Amino acid sequence: MIAALAPGCTRPTPSPSPSATPLPAASPTPSPSAPQTSASAGTPRGPGLVVLTDVDPRIRTDIRYAGAHNFVGRPVDGYAEPLCLLSRPAAEALRRVQDAALARGRSLKVYDCYRPRRAADDFVEWAGQPGEQRMKAEFYPRVAKSELFDEGYIGAPTAHSRGSTLDLTLVDVPTPTQPPYAPGQPLVSCTAPKGQRFADNGVDMGTGFDCFDPLAHTDSPQVTGVARDNRRLLRQLMTDGGFVNYDREWWHYRYRDEPWPDTYFDVPVARSSAEPAGG
Repeated sequence: MIAALAPGCTRPTPSPSPSATPLPAASPTPSPSAPQTSASAGTPRGPGLVVLTDVDPRIRTDIRYAGAHNFVGRPVDGYAEPLCLLSRPAAEALRRVQDAALARGRSLKVYDCYRPRRAADDFVEWAGQPGEQRMKAEFYPRVAKSELFDEGYIGAPTAHSRGSTLDLTLVDVPTPTQPPYAPGQPLVSCTAPKGQRFADNGVDMGTGFDCFDPLAHTDSPQVTGVARDNRRLLRQLMTDGGFVNYDREWWHYRYRDEPWPDTYFDVPVARSSAEPAGG
């Protein structure tokens, strides 16, 4: 999941204190302009966020951090509603990717999109609790929790807080039903074969989502056959659509022309944080 900020989900640096004011920080590519803030940009609700399903209702959503099926095992701070919020340019670009995916008999399914700074801080706080490992067996079975920072899986700030980064997969069309996760159910390693790990309705990508393991690296040589082909198709679709993959996570993509490359926001994941889809 992430110094100029790499395109990954997080980075192993100390977390900033929570604030409603966006945090200026380094961009993956140098920016000639001064860091922007929501006030100076005239966007009181944040970085021009829209609800993805308002822009394209064909795209599936499975917002993991709004529920208990994630690596912390509970809803994450800042996820008031199970919505995918994105900057308008990223959402419109993703709609074009969906068109291309449907032409290949697949649909997009998103797991996470805009992520408030308070959520990244929640992850950092969780990482500092060595005894809290209820979801280890599924999400980081082969990595010690104490190494999640050093391995780049947990950190803050995160590119997701800029509003143009998302985590996603592909699903077949028509899309199979996904059984609900029941808190407390037996956990299976995210590195197990698709028929054994959690029954996500996405196509086989070689690991489950948010799998903190080298097997989740996009070009892992241990991932072959259908799973490798699925990763390559997702990357082709997203790259053609203007997104850049983080090579340590097959699911993670950043919109290349993101409108807020230097600013991290903290509005909650809620419809009240978004603009109307029509602008």
